[in-house]
Amino acid sequence: MSAPLDATLAAVWRIESARVVATVARRVRDLGVAEELAQDAWLEALQRWPQDGLPDKPGAWLMTTAQRKALDWLRHRQMAAGHESALAEDLIAMQADRHPDHADTLDARREAQAVGSDELLRLLFTACHPVLPPPQRVALTLKVLAGLSTAEIARAFLVSEPTMAQRLVRAKRTLGEAGVPFELPRGEALAARLGSVLEVVYLVFNEGYAATAGEDWMRPALCDEALRLGRMLVQLAPAEPEAWGLLALMSLQASRTAARTDAQGDPILLADQDRRRWDRLLIRHGLEALARARTLLGGADAGSYQLQAELAACHARAWRVEDTDWGRICALYAQLMQRTPSPVVALNRAVAVGMHQGPAAGLALVEALSAEPTLAAYPWLPAVRADLLSRLGRHAEARAAFETAARASRNRRERQSLLTRAEQAARSAAAMAAPTDAA
Repeated sequence: MSAPLDATLAAVWRIESARVVATVARRVRDLGVAEELAQDAWLEALQRWPQDGLPDKPGAWLMTTAQRKALDWLRHRQMAAGHESALAEDLIAMQADRHPDHADTLDARREAQAVGSDELLRLLFTACHPVLPPPQRVALTLKVLAGLSTAEIARAFLVSEPTMAQRLVRAKRTLGEAGVPFELPRGEALAARLGSVLEVVYLVFNEGYAATAGEDWMRPALCDEALRLGRMLVQLAPAEPEAWGLLALMSLQASRTAARTDAQGDPILLADQDRRRWDRLLIRHGLEALARARTLLGGADAGSYQLQAELAACHARAWRVEDTDWGRICALYAQLMQRTPSPVVALNRAVAVGMHQGPAAGLALVEALSAEPTLAAYPWLPAVRADLLSRLGRHAEARAAFETAARASRNRRERQSLLTRAEQAARSAAAMAAPTDAA
């Protein structure tokens, strides 16, 4: 298989897999079985497409093949149980889904898109069901909604591939044994489960925005997937401020995508980005979503996602780095620390304090976090420390801190960027140590 074809096939699976799994799951009413059937359809595609050529509509091909396999599965299961009438109903429903005339009108296409959105939401709420522990919810969502391979998810979680495979198997088995229905919760059940779903969408976006591991600094497809899910969630729960807050946060962060890497794919830090490349449409959408969240709150305390969106909005409104309102950012981080205290939030607050009050003040806060066990392997702790040391002119110490950060990083692009900054600090240290010629 050629490299271009291999990349094309991978892209097709990433784009189409969630809808295929969701549609099949609605029929077989079992997420684990649905994923297996979708994977069987994909394996058949990998065998046939390199020989027969890529279909004009690969998504439709996968959907038809997976539904055919689902029908075979239902036939064997229901006939064995003597449920021929249920099989007939499923057959009629599947044939209606695939009827060629049904997709010929604009109204029918819009209806199909709406049904597809509902199915993806059912899939999302099933993968994020509270019966699963949070790490399994995230992993399963990345697998069935984002189309990541088990190996890719394992890298994101910094565990071995066999460990992640077992985790995914356990998650699907737990859903099956608990009899979790493939449906959208309503009313109080929706409110109770929405927080879990928002958390997973947030984590998916973060993995796309700054990949934990691998070759690429970003995974834009994951950001796009999270944004799509975020838009669907505010339609499902239009009165939920935190749903709008999360959508605002993701939109504002994603607006920087084009400016966050150079032509080689290497990272460009926020202060060095060409802000003319920020997506103004996404910024406008993000600010509108943030305003909607504020209105829905009606003066109540903001949630975590809205506070993070307010922080992102401070950067989005500053078309020059010098115009950034660091005082407001520090105040927002103080609120966020009260709302959801964590060492990572404290580290981000230290960065803001370093910009607002000077690097010495920021460094004092960073040093206080140095013994925090949850940050022991977090590369951005020594990276932030290194940046503040550089601004204080302590370049030799900065070099050592940048090298420590590089060793902790699992992302190749991030690691190389940190090593480059270490070399720059070393040159600055050497220049300061060099004797000057007497006048």
